[in-house]
Order: sequence, then structure tokens, then C-alpha cells
Amino acid sequence: MLASHLPTNAKREAERVGMGLITEVRNFWQRRIHIPVRATDLVLDIGSGDKPHWRADVLLDWFPDEASAAQRSGYAKARVSRPLFHGDASRMPFADGAFDYVICSHLLEHVTDPAAVILEMMRVGRAGYIEVPEAASAKIVDFPTHLWWCRLTDGTLDFEPKHAASFDAEISGYLHRSGLEHDIERLLNSRFEHRVISLRWTTTIPYTVRGPVDADLVEQSVDAPVIHHGKTAIAPAIVAATAATIDHVLHRRRVTFNRVMKPEFHVAPDNVLTAKIYRVGI
Repeated sequence: MLASHLPTNAKREAERVGMGLITEVRNFWQRRIHIPVRATDLVLDIGSGDKPHWRADVLLDWFPDEASAAQRSGYAKARVSRPLFHGDASRMPFADGAFDYVICSHLLEHVTDPAAVILEMMRVGRAGYIEVPEAASAKIVDFPTHLWWCRLTDGTLDFEPKHAASFDAEISGYLHRSGLEHDIERLLNSRFEHRVISLRWTTTIPYTVRGPVDADLVEQSVDAPVIHHGKTAIAPAIVAATAATIDHVLHRRRVTFNRVMKPEFHVAPDNVLTAKIYRVGI
């Protein structure tokens, strides 16, 4: 109603913003909310950080403390809203086929051996979802904690090692000096679905790794400053929070320790997992 009383230019801008918000929520729903699982299925979120997936029953993260925020979104320590295992994604303590669905969002571009993590995902899960930054967009503005250029070629996830923190140091320096870096990043994020590769898999994950990654770049990434400036949009955040609340009320899955652990880590008595940090085999 309000838009109908605005001047033509303002009305068009309001309509553009409204359509943009609708598109943002729809894309977020498709990428992060709608996953093909049943109410009784067990879901694992690898590299959950401070934004664990709403549907995850179990979390795994190698950097749970606030000091490692640069490896995540740069805001805070990992959120322990569900059982969180402090562990290496390339050597998970979980049993073969322990999970029905495995989520791995914006982790593989950070690890030194994505092949090892992918093999582990296929070992512990039956299906899942992978999200990584797309190479062409990342070459415009990327983060120094990312170690790989990621592409999806004919259904195969391809990892090319980066040799420097940015694709072109001269252009990167210009964007930083001019203050345009944040504006460019915001513009790219306005079409975020084109900034990422979204891959849903069942049973197997086709991949190639053209490594290894440069050791000096790995060392630089560990000491990189927190530079993730874009915050989570309000509308998608509300959608995710609402979905998590509904799921918690309707489907309280009781997951026991031995149900998801490798046999060598079984304990007696077997206890129901709670929202705390577990350290097993590290």
C-alpha cells in the first residue's frame, strides 16, 4: 500500500528492494534450508563454526575457540547449540555410515587436503551437501584464509591450489587502497548464489584435487586477520532461526555416543549426547 503512494522512482526502488529480498530468501532456502532428509534421519554439520545448520544433530569443528574466528565468518567462537566434536574433518571419530546426511559448507576451501575430507564425508555419510566459493567470483574478491580455487566442471568438484592470497596482487592492492573492496564485495554478495558452488551428492562425490597447496600460503592463512565484513542478512537469518525452532519442537532426536562413534571409542554406559564440546581421539 505504501509503495503505491510513492513517487515513480521511489516506487521502482522499493519494488526492486522487495524483489531482491524475495530472491535472497528463496536462494537461501534452496541452499541452506531445504535438505532431503526425514524427521528421523541423523545429520552432521562439518565445520559448523558460529552458524551451525538448523537441521544438524551433531557438529564437528577444528576451530571451536574465538581466537580462530578468521577461519570462519570472523565474528565469534563456535556455537555449541548441539553436541560439537572438536576434531579434524580428515580423520573423523565417527563410525562408517553413522549419518544419513552430511553438510559441509565453506570448509573445503580452507583445508590443506580436501580429498581426505571428501573421502571421510563419503565414509561417515550416505548423502550430503557441499558449498564452496566459485573461482571466478573469488578471483575478484577473496579471503586470505582460502587455499583453493574451486570449480564445478561437468559435475566434478575441482580444486586448484592458490599460489597467493589474491589472484592479482596489484588489483587487490588497488581495491584495498581505494576503499572499493567492501563495495565490490557487497555487490558480489547481492547475487550470492553465483558466488558459490552448491553440490548435492548421494553415495559418491566426484572430485579432482590439483595439489598440493603451497606451504607458505598455508602459514599465511593461519595468521590472516579477520576480514569477513559482510554480515548475515536479516531475512535469511530469521528463516534459519524459525526452521531450527520448529525442528527442535517437533523432532527431538536422542543421539547416543556409541551410535555415532567408531567401535574403538565406545563407552559404557552409553550416554545421550548433549550440547557441549566432545574431544575424542585427538
